[in-house]
Amino acid sequence: MVRTRLAIALLALLPLSSPAPAQQKDDLIIGVSQFPAALHPDLESHVVQSLILGMTQRPFTAYDPDWKLICMLCTELPDRAKGTAREWTTPDGKPGWAIDYAIDPRAKWGDGTPITTRDVQFVYDVGRNPDAGANNQEMYRTFEKLEVKDERKFTVYTNKRECDYQRLGDFELVPAHLEKPIYQQGAKEYRNRTSYQTQPTNPGLWFGPYVVTKIEPGATIVLERNPNWWGKPAAFRRIIFRVVENTAALEANLLSGAIDYIAGEDGLTLDQALAFEKRNGDRFNVVYKPGLIYEHIDLFLENPLLADVRVRQALLMGIDREAISAKLFEGKQPVAQGGVNPLDVVYDPKAPSYPFDARRAAALLDAAGFKPGADGIRRNAAGQPLSLDLMTTAGNRVRELVETVIQSDLKKIGVDIKIKNEPAQVFFGQTMRERKFNAMGMFAWSSSPKNIPYTTLHSSMIPTAANNWSGQNYTGFKNAEMDTVLERVRVECADDVQAQLWSRIQSLYAEELPVLPLYFRTNSYVLPKQLKGVRPTGHQNPSTLWVEDWRWQ
Repeated sequence: MVRTRLAIALLALLPLSSPAPAQQKDDLIIGVSQFPAALHPDLESHVVQSLILGMTQRPFTAYDPDWKLICMLCTELPDRAKGTAREWTTPDGKPGWAIDYAIDPRAKWGDGTPITTRDVQFVYDVGRNPDAGANNQEMYRTFEKLEVKDERKFTVYTNKRECDYQRLGDFELVPAHLEKPIYQQGAKEYRNRTSYQTQPTNPGLWFGPYVVTKIEPGATIVLERNPNWWGKPAAFRRIIFRVVENTAALEANLLSGAIDYIAGEDGLTLDQALAFEKRNGDRFNVVYKPGLIYEHIDLFLENPLLADVRVRQALLMGIDREAISAKLFEGKQPVAQGGVNPLDVVYDPKAPSYPFDARRAAALLDAAGFKPGADGIRRNAAGQPLSLDLMTTAGNRVRELVETVIQSDLKKIGVDIKIKNEPAQVFFGQTMRERKFNAMGMFAWSSSPKNIPYTTLHSSMIPTAANNWSGQNYTGFKNAEMDTVLERVRVECADDVQAQLWSRIQSLYAEELPVLPLYFRTNSYVLPKQLKGVRPTGHQNPSTLWVEDWRWQ
């Protein structure tokens, strides 16, 4: 900002002439609060990772900022009317789909190698092998077979006739010419040996407008224009992700000019953004985007203290979530009654809910056998205190504030909360993924519209050492009816049936409470007024998927 003002002052001293055209800024420095655990698109899942992959890769399909499903790496969406999606039956009689896709013929890896069905076949083989521990193993279980037609065209045959058959967003390509020899050394060790861990600056790993050129662990990730990008040219020569884990320090870095832009998907908290806008609205545009981002607390259900649903209900009723929303977020981050956002068309407002009621919460704990001790902390018949560890990402100011409110609220009903936070890289990379937390883990899920919570709620999605920690059911939730409903909602597509099934998912979620819902996040995008073209999506697919539209004006 100082350089801009100096240039204007000097121009005022020069003779009048035609105005010079606006110059494009070469480097864009983006501030984020977390460093990703890893960058392999199929083996890890993290919000900052998704921002980087949005600039360096392209999924086959994605939801755009208008929540419309579009092709990105494919040439067109499969369509029953066009014959590119056809009903098919497996050899053992299961109804499924035969779905045709074609890779954009211009697509190349960053080292110039064409993207072909060899890459498709490789990712298919890795995903189907449970030893590899792919993120969405359930997707691969629905794949019955893959038929390669030529170097660009392939057909996926499924063993379920799913309603959202056009989507292929979780099938993320990696380069077979680089990764297959590593994978062949052993599927179980592939996660640790992959080039995304050992050589992440190899341009052949990337195929978006940018490639990764430098990584300083825990600090920065540098991207530069991909000379083999086939799409619209990106405006910025270099984009640098700079990690400032303390969100309060992010603001100081922005004001000092150390960073240009704070990523809305992982940047300032809403309370900080509201205050920042009041002080600096003349220099920055602050865009608030409500969306499908669900802040919650996963409960480790194998902890005996959490086994009784009455304890889980008491915990939720003992937290004044309305006060959190009003006092910390000026009501802009509404209380979540469950995992489905009211913005989503499948939301059921009639699902059970748990308003703040400390008296009722205390009665539930009494009924569950936890009585107050002399120190005010409840204990069961064996004398075990109702003491629970609460964990989240260290340095995230708003989460740490919410933790202290929760700790204070629950102390009033006799629950002892011990706060034990970790750096995001450890919290997401090990503690949650490998289920090393012992009671409560607070974080957010970001989802796409009508996203079926199969990987977080189905009993087959519990991460274990045996499945190489794949799946996202970190709570260990097991419920036979929920399993059945989740399986049905994928394949029974009539509108009235869908409505009934979605309603039951939300009711079961509220009845069993494997998770404590907190609030739905509104992301705050703090944009310098010169930065144009950033379009927040409000869902799982990040704004960076359209980075080629960004410019400095």
